[in-house]
Amino acid sequence: MKILLVLNTDWLKRNPAQHHHLAELLSLRGHEIRVIDFELLWKEDNNGSMFSSGKICKNVTKIHPNADITVYRPFFIKTPVLDYISFAFTQRREIEHQVREFKPDIIYAIGILSYNTGQIAKKYRVPIIYYWVDVSHLLIPQRFLQPLGLLIEKKNLKLIDKVFVINSKLKSYLVSLGANPDNIAVIGAGINLSDFDPGLSGEDVRAEYGINDDDFVLFFMGWLYHFSGLKEVIQELANIDDRRVKLLVVGDGDAYSDLEKLRSSLSLGDRVILCGKKTYQELPNYIAAADVCLLPAYPWEPIMQDIVPIKLYEYMAMAKPVLSTTLPGVVSEFGRDKGIVFVDRPEDVVKTALSLNKDGELLRCGLAAREHVALHDWKIIADKFETALKECINGEVSYV
Repeated sequence: MKILLVLNTDWLKRNPAQHHHLAELLSLRGHEIRVIDFELLWKEDNNGSMFSSGKICKNVTKIHPNADITVYRPFFIKTPVLDYISFAFTQRREIEHQVREFKPDIIYAIGILSYNTGQIAKKYRVPIIYYWVDVSHLLIPQRFLQPLGLLIEKKNLKLIDKVFVINSKLKSYLVSLGANPDNIAVIGAGINLSDFDPGLSGEDVRAEYGINDDDFVLFFMGWLYHFSGLKEVIQELANIDDRRVKLLVVGDGDAYSDLEKLRSSLSLGDRVILCGKKTYQELPNYIAAADVCLLPAYPWEPIMQDIVPIKLYEYMAMAKPVLSTTLPGVVSEFGRDKGIVFVDRPEDVVKTALSLNKDGELLRCGLAAREHVALHDWKIIADKFETALKECINGEVSYV
């Protein structure tokens, strides 16, 4: 198959997500993959130029060394708001160019600007699917634009042949937007079980950061949003006298500098370890170094209502107990007996973790977590996705 993937986030810098896993696995199976992405994080590397010249990156891999993805990044204007507006036009031009030159068998789209993709796919009669991993309009940083994003999301659903979601809560959300439930398939998220091996010790990581054998390590990884709940975890950590209790954080993002300042102001330099971004291949060793893994995001944050972060599967595959705030999507997906312990607020995480450790519950939760995700290997998910794409190409999904 020739597959064109269109999204409005950064393929190169963002941590590996569902679309990275599926695209690279399909590439390893001989399918030709081209990606049109958006340099969403342009502010981090702004060289003073008002314009992004665009570029083509070949042989891109983030997970599997032998995968072969080609990324096309259209030109846009590096100014807030104008970046999205200009990209909407240049993305459309690039999609049309790829449809004419690459001649994809199918297109799959992610994100709000999939409206461009849907129109062009319909024009050229190319089968198209929408891969829905979050509530996209709530990720728009300018809140006054979010209602417009919601309107576009609804329009997207009218142009797409088939919608795939990663959990049942997202399916319910799309139905609430007017989508036909018969056109929505839950494909699920996955895990590379061979990489995330619970037999790893994490000793090298603990030694590198001065973590002793008797230290109790709380762990978080991923993009550091301001609503990630880590500020509250750090503040509660300061109220615990036991200096053996530590927080290990892997990742970068919007809140990184705030976490550094908070760590300094609370004199927690040796107990809050901010590691920065690590490669996907390094993550299993970092998780192995932990005693408890965290998802302390604000349960009242709208974007967190319907999603299930992929990090949960990676935590659980390492047989680690997980502490999460009571996020509706996570509760719906896993229930309360799969190794995840739910708390009401980020502030409750530290004391709950210590209580579980005292009661000897950590091992039981970790084993339950690993047992649950054992059936979610990415290869199984990729089999389902590949079959679904072929069905769409073969006309088993009609045009809208």
